[in-house]
Amino acid sequence: MSRKHKFNNPTAAYFVSFATVFWIDVFIRQTYFSILEQAINYCRAEKGMEVFAYCFMPSHVHFVFRSKNEDPSGLLKDFKGYTARKLIKEIEKNPQESRKEWLLWMMERAGKKKSNVTNRQFWEQHNKPIELWSAEVIKQKIDYVHNNPVEASFVTDPIDWKYGSARNYADDETVIKIDNQGIILGML
Repeated sequence: MSRKHKFNNPTAAYFVSFATVFWIDVFIRQTYFSILEQAINYCRAEKGMEVFAYCFMPSHVHFVFRSKNEDPSGLLKDFKGYTARKLIKEIEKNPQESRKEWLLWMMERAGKKKSNVTNRQFWEQHNKPIELWSAEVIKQKIDYVHNNPVEASFVTDPIDWKYGSARNYADDETVIKIDNQGIILGML
């Protein structure tokens, strides 16, 4: 694996993106978004996660984050493992999920392709972390995260996407609080 796709600096902030297996549009129901929201809040409170920007899309997630505990790889691994287990359970028990059998079948299919997965795989295994080393790169990645729903034609203004931190930068923290003081002051 190339050096540019690893967490080489444990104290740095990173941009990461990760997708559901086969890029399946799982996040189309409020209950699934809520699991991601709860996981972020838990990781912030209990695992030292600092979130500077985020966007939850139907098939993937973007973060700009840092681990106060200097373990960004472990933090992301815990986040993905926890959310995968919770989301699969929610899909299994959700009577409103019309795609239940298909979703579970696709996750089983993905899991069979990986020797380290025992049953179902929810997330693709790569994260492609990019270390953020300058104010210019930080701004570029935050803009990318915020504009993702606009580029996908879901909204015309990033602030209108409920599960994106563009709202936070407009002083609306009704969904998830972010740690934007370091970003605003140009420090990381």
